[in-house]
Amino acid sequence: MRQIVLDTETTGLSAEAGDRIIEIGCVELVNRKLTGQHFHYYLNPERESHEDALKVHGISNEFLLDKPKFQEISQAFLTFIQGAELVIHNAAFDVGFLDKELTSCGHEPLKNHVSQILDTLAMAKEVYPGKRNSLDSLCDRLGVNNSARTLHGALLDAELLADVYIAMTRGQNALLIHETETLDHLGNSLKMDLSGFSLPVVVPSEDEIQMHEQMLQDIDKVSHGKTLWRSVAV
Repeated sequence: MRQIVLDTETTGLSAEAGDRIIEIGCVELVNRKLTGQHFHYYLNPERESHEDALKVHGISNEFLLDKPKFQEISQAFLTFIQGAELVIHNAAFDVGFLDKELTSCGHEPLKNHVSQILDTLAMAKEVYPGKRNSLDSLCDRLGVNNSARTLHGALLDAELLADVYIAMTRGQNALLIHETETLDHLGNSLKMDLSGFSLPVVVPSEDEIQMHEQMLQDIDKVSHGKTLWRSVAV
């Protein structure tokens, strides 16, 4: 499965009032693993950032003067995200700005270019109700190192969000059983027959059982109660 984790920085808080995107950052996940592929641009918004926005992202108006306009990178952006599932924190905010930019360039809205849009803020509110669920709060809670985040930045925040998303949805692929493989001297995959091995049975401690139960509860919340293991007899 291909996912694109996306973040933007803007001149202010209202696309409807004329605020524009000044930075867009995306990182690619394939089967929940970072591939190293990313899409990142600073953009000339053709207007100045609000003072409060400058305090958040620190990207000066002068720095953006020689940067491309959104319409110049719009097709490259759509090509990068095409058909993927988007992962965005507080998706309504970024999607509102992107839809405004895309339609002004003659493109269809964002949802028509991707398979799905996943809002990690909505997910976090379900998993951690009543708690702070900002990106920084989730980094602290899930053990994601955000020490480099002194100011908001679209690419850095997309990278952090990718780590947060993987940590928050941990265990979703843990029930998949893969054949053990190794490589020969040419790099070709070789399957190993482990049928002759006798594996020891390790009994979990009480603490491990409690940690496992908490993980199951977290997965159940993220999947909206669609997990099956509690209802299927073993």
